[in-house]
Amino acid sequence: MTMRVAILLFDGFDLIDAGGPYEVFLTASRLLERDGLPPAYEVVLATPGGDDVVAFGGMTLTRLTDTDALDSADIVLVPGTIDVACALSDSALREAIERLAASSSLTASVCTGAFLLARAGLLRDKPATTHWEDLGDLGGCGDVEEVIAGVRWVDAGAVLTSGGLTSGIHLALHLVARTTSVDLAQRTARQLDMDWSPDPAR
Repeated sequence: MTMRVAILLFDGFDLIDAGGPYEVFLTASRLLERDGLPPAYEVVLATPGGDDVVAFGGMTLTRLTDTDALDSADIVLVPGTIDVACALSDSALREAIERLAASSSLTASVCTGAFLLARAGLLRDKPATTHWEDLGDLGGCGDVEEVIAGVRWVDAGAVLTSGGLTSGIHLALHLVARTTSVDLAQRTARQLDMDWSPDPAR
């Protein structure tokens, strides 16, 4: 069964936080289709209202899906941003995260996206990680049980968080391993020409 992956975008998001996992899920599905199998993932880029967004640095993404049009997603992924305070003040983004997370099997964040999950109450009583520069701030926000340093991702069951930037690619490969197979994750990593380990500390 094809799983829907919803990547939530907003002005100022870090492009690699979203684009890295996007490429992982697309590549994993392409490898399966090459084998004559159905794709494992349908990737949807969504924003509250379906509005265009401008990534940090100025790249504009258009023709996005309205989060209100998504009745559910199997995996919800929230990228990070340089301007965390601005993203945290976006009530429409928070509501979209809360609504989609409530109906998804897995919710994940990349880098400082962990702060958005924390604000939505998704990290309460759960361990988490984020970019190494922001570990202290995440631990001090009061909405996280424990902050883990020195790992690429933390799998807390229904909620997963990753370290900074390219750690999101490693997290996405872990999601492929968890939802499909370790073999597919390893093949995907090889296709992307990157080193990946099922061990989050490597």
